[in-house]
This record gives sequence, C-alpha cells and structure tokens, in this order.
Amino acid sequence: MIRHIVYFSVRSAAHRQQVLEGLRLLEANPHALRLEVGENLKLDSLGNDVDFVVYGEFTDVAALEAFKAHPSYEASIAAVRPIRDLRMAADIAAREDQQSS
Repeated sequence: MIRHIVYFSVRSAAHRQQVLEGLRLLEANPHALRLEVGENLKLDSLGNDVDFVVYGEFTDVAALEAFKAHPSYEASIAAVRPIRDLRMAADIAAREDQQSS
C-alpha cells in the first residue's frame, strides 16, 4: 500500500475556504482506498506553516497514478494552484505490520 501525504499553505487567509473547497474536489476520485482532506489543527509548537493536508491510501503505484490522471485531480489543481503557497508531497510504502492495525 502507498500512503500519499500532501501539505498546503495558502498565500492569503482570504483564500482559505477556496483552497479547502478545491482540495475537497479530490474526494470524488474513486482510485483511493481512503482519502482525507483536512485543516491543520496547528497543535505543534515547533512550526505551523501548513494550513491543509491531503492524506490518501492507494493499493499500489498504479492506483496512485490513476488518481492523478482522474479529472477531479486536474480540477483540484486548477482551483488550488493559483492561490496556494506551499505544496509538499511525500509518498511512503506502508509497512506490512501496520496494515492490519
């Protein structure tokens, strides 16, 4: 399983709702086993530059690629890219022993 985590910050507080709505377009994408879009609660005392997080779980790399090829992904990019600041992504392979918990 592949875990795909993407972090976003907005350029202006005035765009927060637009970014959130644009990221939520991804929820219509059928290729993720699990997909969550959420606002950073900013509970960490060491840094809170991230405003939103997209977390997805995919059966394999092919499913992640299909996710990125889906029209909802392109629509999300079109809505979010012009008004976001930071975008950082990480993809990790889930450890076998963690998949059953």
